[in-house]
Amino acid sequence: MNNPTDRPLSTHLDVENPQNLSAYQSTGGYQGFSNALKISPQEVQQQVTDSNLKGRGGAGFSTGMKWSFVPMGENAPEHKYLVCNADEMEPGTFKDRWLMEGAPHLLIEGMLIAAYAIGADVAYIFLRGEYRLCATRLHQAIEEAYAAGWLGENIKGTPYTLKLHLHTSAGRYICGEETALINALEGKRATPRAKPPFPQVVGLFGRPTIVNNCETLCNLPSILKHGSHWYTQLTAGTDSGSKIYGISGKVKNAGLWELPMGTPAREIFQLAGGMQDGLTLRGWLPGGASTDFLMPEHLDLPMEYDAIAKAGSRMGTGLIIALDDQHCPVGMILNLLQFFAQESCGWCTPCRDGLPWAVEILTRIESGHGNQDDMDTLQQLCGFMWIGKTFCALAPGAVEPLRSGMKYFADDFQQHIDHKGCPHRQ
Repeated sequence: MNNPTDRPLSTHLDVENPQNLSAYQSTGGYQGFSNALKISPQEVQQQVTDSNLKGRGGAGFSTGMKWSFVPMGENAPEHKYLVCNADEMEPGTFKDRWLMEGAPHLLIEGMLIAAYAIGADVAYIFLRGEYRLCATRLHQAIEEAYAAGWLGENIKGTPYTLKLHLHTSAGRYICGEETALINALEGKRATPRAKPPFPQVVGLFGRPTIVNNCETLCNLPSILKHGSHWYTQLTAGTDSGSKIYGISGKVKNAGLWELPMGTPAREIFQLAGGMQDGLTLRGWLPGGASTDFLMPEHLDLPMEYDAIAKAGSRMGTGLIIALDDQHCPVGMILNLLQFFAQESCGWCTPCRDGLPWAVEILTRIESGHGNQDDMDTLQQLCGFMWIGKTFCALAPGAVEPLRSGMKYFADDFQQHIDHKGCPHRQ
């Protein structure tokens, strides 16, 4: 990716001095949306489908296919909505913040393209409440876009109209689930909705709604500017395009990089300078806190959805959390489960009661008061909270580091039980 045009996201990124409207347009900004206005919404959908852009929020579902479920044509509902999910609360994930702080107009243009493609006339950015600098810069960019005629009535002399609103979230991790987000946007308790009906048909205020991740939307301007075939050629693997990858933990240079999809995990560790002096990599979570552990022997895997899934984990958000050999894996897992237990919306019993129960057991083991029966109970709890047994994916995601940790770090758990305490503190 030596050519600047091969970096559709970071080309526009400048966190210290983000581009204003004129600077953004001087680097090709809003050209993708201008191209979209020259063709039909269905043709825009087809271009995005042909690009094989997959959602960057964690699920990896085809963006074009998701849009295709929205009713179109003369018999479609009068009002439709687009929502940007910018409620980035996944521990270890901070890519959307980077985009919004450094390239606010890129997100606005992506939302214009997506809204036009599905026929939406109102759009919302659902922003994490703690992202105050993002809010300031997005608000400024939205005002600029309205003043220049990129938002509002009859955009650039066309019949198309879009009103864009910035909504600051009151918080809670569950708002990352799209139907809980919709409930929160309506002023209701942020709990997931039963599906079907799906938001594409019955969403915000009962109207067809698409909820897309911030990074997903930021990929759209380059696709409409350069074409879907160009986008498919950026990859180093089988999934199309580029991706913001990152890493946190005790590496020398934690951070974010835009790289071709399918970049091996080892290369991301190399960009981070490797582990800090005196430390060895013990394990890693490939895509935020709600993914299964992988081991050092998995480092040559391409960071793409199918390859990581075949190894027994999920690529998730693509931001790695590194575990070093001097950090207790039991303590790390306990820390993650405490977060998920606190953030459960309490809507279903397995999540509401199961996560605190797992925290109680892990706390007992970590403090040296665990026994062998606790390990069996934890295994049972992982089964009770697995996919298909809870109302949404919060609990299954929460137990991914637990169940994989008990697999890969079984000796650590056993030492806690046998020696009545954490060996890393002795």
